[in-house]
Amino acid sequence: MVKYPEPSQLELIWQGALAKLEADLGSDVVDSWLRDVRLLEVSEESAQLAAPSTLHADKIRQRYREPLSQVLGVRECRVEVLPLHIGDRLPAGETEEVEPASNPNGGNGHAQNPGLSSPQANPAVEAPLTETESPLEKATNGPSAIPGLEADQEKLVLNPDYTFEYYVVGPCNRFAHAAARGVADRPATAFNPLFLHGPVGVGKTHLMQAIAHHQLETFGQARIVFLSCEQFVNHFIQALQQGNLDTFRNRYRQADVLVVDDIQLLANKARTQEEFFHTFNTLHNAKRQIVLSSDSPPEEIPALQERLVSRFQWGLVAEVESPCFETRVAILRAKAKRNQTNLPDEVASYLAETIQSNVRELEGTLTRLLAMASLVNRPIDLALAREVAGNPNRNQSRAIRIDDILGAVTSHYGVKVSDLQSKRRTQSIVLPRQVAMYLTRNMTGLSLEEIGGFFGGRDHSTVVYALERMEQRRRVNSDFSILLGDLERLVRKGAEA
Repeated sequence: MVKYPEPSQLELIWQGALAKLEADLGSDVVDSWLRDVRLLEVSEESAQLAAPSTLHADKIRQRYREPLSQVLGVRECRVEVLPLHIGDRLPAGETEEVEPASNPNGGNGHAQNPGLSSPQANPAVEAPLTETESPLEKATNGPSAIPGLEADQEKLVLNPDYTFEYYVVGPCNRFAHAAARGVADRPATAFNPLFLHGPVGVGKTHLMQAIAHHQLETFGQARIVFLSCEQFVNHFIQALQQGNLDTFRNRYRQADVLVVDDIQLLANKARTQEEFFHTFNTLHNAKRQIVLSSDSPPEEIPALQERLVSRFQWGLVAEVESPCFETRVAILRAKAKRNQTNLPDEVASYLAETIQSNVRELEGTLTRLLAMASLVNRPIDLALAREVAGNPNRNQSRAIRIDDILGAVTSHYGVKVSDLQSKRRTQSIVLPRQVAMYLTRNMTGLSLEEIGGFFGGRDHSTVVYALERMEQRRRVNSDFSILLGDLERLVRKGAEA
């Protein structure tokens, strides 16, 4: 029995399988149900997959088990689908409508925004730092123990590719890159805090991890805490539930560098904002570096206390914009070079023109192209690129903004955007909110955490629950299924206008 234990090899096999499935089943099916799935193990007999939710797992069992078995070459068609329940992605509390079962004590962390993670965590189970790159991780021993930080969490897990060396600089990110280098070279003296903002998948996390890498290389004993805002919220809730706030505070307030991704998820969390305010003050007064990222500048984060807005603006606020055509080409060439692959100019130009949404999808398309070329033994040329990436119109859904979805939903149901972001639980608000979440998940590249953050700071489990409710209702109610289709067409039409 042959197995492929290396995550990088499994990722290559999985991306090749996705490319074949995309040709057979269509990009909508793959993007909706298979893109977030991870291949854990494959042999001649069976394959084992990890799905991000029970909704995905059930759908794959019902409809896609056989095509998956075929493309993976599994002899006995025994494809296991294991729902992912990563503790820090399912924080306790601060949920709405119905609170799904969660594990307030478990979990290794949020892999897309790596934090304090157990060294036993299987990198193939955790969602990778980008949706497309092999989830290679480097576990670096922490320095002297931080009181309250348990031994198995005293590991900093970083993506080895997320360094300044591998960061492609262009007009869209030159200012943010220079600011990050300044912070890395002179922590707590150049810009404190450094606040990076921009849309999903443009390289904010790459810059933040590059700072952490540089700190470890330059100051080997630096105490670096790198985590997502959702992890901070989850840890705070656990501390409240367990009555150990002193341990929680020691954990964060004795760091030399605190890096928090997706800080916009503090929105509508008054008690967590209060705690983060005091953590911020303690670190800043002690001249410890703080680095934050968000999808919007501080003043545009909804329901964020004014005193936090002010403090986030104390240092430097730098925007990371979507890459221009020339930068997209440079990113593709750099990634191909790291993979020791010659990427023809016409292929690089075609991909850069076709994939305009973000770096994450751009690199993911290249990964699928390389995987397909390797698996079917074909040259990397324009014909193969068209098969993998499709034509420019294929990616129209990637250009859809959440505003397009909100416009269609609020118009149909006669509600306001503020209603959808509120804590109200009446049926007249809950249904359109869940419909908007469902459409956002299926029509944009936003993660579950990002969707929850936008809709009033709700957590990952609430979004999963909404998706399951809407999918169940769609299956049993033909009128509702037709309505969802009409809303999708309305959203796409609005995006094309």
